[in-house]
Order: sequence, then C-alpha cells, then structure tokens
Amino acid sequence: MRFMRIGTAGAERPAILDAAGVARDISTIVPDIGPETIADLGARLAGVDLSTLPALDMAGQRIGSPIARPRNIWCIGLNYSDHAAEAGMPVPSEPIVFSKPGSALCGPNDPILTSPGMTKIDWEVELGIVIGAPALDIAPGTAMDHVFGYVAANDVSERAWQIERGGQWMKGKSYPNFCPCGPWLVTRDEIADPQALGMELSVNGAVMQKGTTATMIFGVAHIVEYLSQFALLEPGDLIVTGTPPGVGMGQKPPRYLANGDVVELSIDGLGAQRSEVRARV
Repeated sequence: MRFMRIGTAGAERPAILDAAGVARDISTIVPDIGPETIADLGARLAGVDLSTLPALDMAGQRIGSPIARPRNIWCIGLNYSDHAAEAGMPVPSEPIVFSKPGSALCGPNDPILTSPGMTKIDWEVELGIVIGAPALDIAPGTAMDHVFGYVAANDVSERAWQIERGGQWMKGKSYPNFCPCGPWLVTRDEIADPQALGMELSVNGAVMQKGTTATMIFGVAHIVEYLSQFALLEPGDLIVTGTPPGVGMGQKPPRYLANGDVVELSIDGLGAQRSEVRARV
C-alpha cells in the first residue's frame, strides 16, 4: 500500500493510492496517518474496496508529509562508507545517532526555508524508515516486525551550524522544513529489499548524488534493532538512515544551496520530491 496526505499544512486529508494510482480519501476510516493511528492502519483498511472511496482531485493540491508529525525523528550519520570518505571521517564502528525535531518535517514539495544567518546549506537524499509497532530491547532478528514502511527524505543541513558552532550535530539539522518527506509512505511488503534501492538528487538539474542503499554500512534491520537498545521507538517515528556521497560539503570546491535553487530527489519505489530554497518570511 502507498499512503499520502493531501491538503494545506495542518489540514491534510489521509489517502491511499489504488492500483491505478488514484488517491482515495480514507478520512472516514482513519482521521490521519501518524503516531496515533499507524499501528492499526492496515487492520482498519483490511477488506475495504478502494473503488468505493472518494477519489481526491490532485490538481493544484499540496502534498503533505505522508506521516503526521512524529514523536521522534531519529537520524543515522555517516552510514555510507564513501560518504564518510568524502567527509574525511573514519567509517563508524557503530551507528552515529542524532535527531531532528518534529517541526523540521514538511511535505516533499514544500520550500526549504533559510534564514539570513545561514551560509552552508546542504542536501542529503536518505531512505526513511517509519516505525509501525513499539520497539524496545527487541530480540535479534525481529526488527522488521516493527517497520511499517518507507519514505524518501532529505536531511537538509546547515553545515556551519552543524560543524563550526560547537556542541551537537542537531544544531545544523533542526530548522523548520529541514526534513522534506514523501510523497508516499510505502508499506514494508511493497519493497522487496530495502537494501537495493537506487537514489538520486539533483540541484538546478545537475545530478549531485547517485547511489544505492546497497552501500549502507548499517542496514535497516540493524538500525532498528540498534536504536531499540537505547530508546523506545514508537509508532509513527521516522528514522532517516544516512546519505550516499555527493553532498555539497564534499564537492571540490564545496557547493552550498542559495535562495532560488531547486532540489529534486527520488528513491526507487518511493516517489520524487521537488523543493525550492526560499527565505523564511
């Protein structure tokens, strides 16, 4: 199944895509797609004839994040060996964990917002994991039972704030709209192998990142099991899993985003995004 949320920010309608790619309104079945509903979303839709649900006219409609604001956005850093190399950092022996606030989440085509104090705004196409069942100290080999599905995400970063201002990475990761997500939330059963997904990102039409989740250092199952040792993963939580090489910081010379730039990205089976960089007003 592929889920979407469609409409103005804060008033999105939950939808499911039918076999023909038509968005069907499921708001009479579930009020939203998020932390309060995702655990039993599949059960609520079991046996429903999608053709009987109202079709949503997508023309001119905003696409929201396919999940409502999660309780937690977990992030894994330097999870591709070639990205670690371009950053000049050693390959980690354990996952590097940081976080973003829920306020960073936005729709796949919403603008990437900037402020006058930003000087090194960067892009990172990433596979996102959405948790469907609570996970804490889970048994080895059971991680996938706790995964609801996957999304495409952009871990937007302000590198000067992340690296040059001291303290934790999340300083440079947390501004509003620094986590475009979607357009679809695709259930686990639709993705045969999350470690075999092609991914690409371009800036103003020039391809900057082209990689595959096959080169992740720590795969999806390992990440979920690992994080569950340290924290309760809750339904609706989003985990962004790292990025392949080609980020702006790794260009020679470095190349960062400016207002007016357009970032486009896609991941196999998870859809595409298009975000314009824009000053916050």
